Amino acid sequence: MLALIAAAPTLAAPDLNVGAELLRVILSLVGIIVLILLAGWLSRRVRGRGAPGGRRIHCVESFAVGTRDRLLLIQADGQRLLIGVGQGGMHTLHVYEGGDSAPTEAAVAAKPVVPGFAELLARLRRTS
Repeated sequence: MLALIAAAPTLAAPDLNVGAELLRVILSLVGIIVLILLAGWLSRRVRGRGAPGGRRIHCVESFAVGTRDRLLLIQADGQRLLIGVGQGGMHTLHVYEGGDSAPTEAAVAAKPVVPGFAELLARLRRTS
C-alpha cells in the first residue's frame, strides 16, 4: 500500500500569476460599479417618463406647520388648492382660481433686501 502511494505521481502546485488575478478582481469590481451606476441612471430616465400630456397634479409648495401638520399648495387642472394635512386627514382650506400666480415685479421690489454677511461686517468695521 505504501508502495502505491509512493509510486503515484505527485501533483505539483499550480503556478499562480498574482498580478493577473489582482487585475481580474479589480476589473470585476469596476464592472460591477459601472453596472450599479448604469442601473441608477436608467431608473431615473424611466421614472421621468410619464403620460404624453405630463402630470396634471403636482405639489407646488409644502410648509410644515407643526410636527405632524403641513400646508400643501397643489396645482391641479389650472387651479391651485391650499390643503391642510394633519392627523385628522386632509382638508381643502382654499381654492385659488386661475393657473400660475407668479409674484409680480412690484411684490418682488417691495420685499426688503437682507444685506449679506460681508456688508454687515463692513458696516460694523466702519462704526467701530
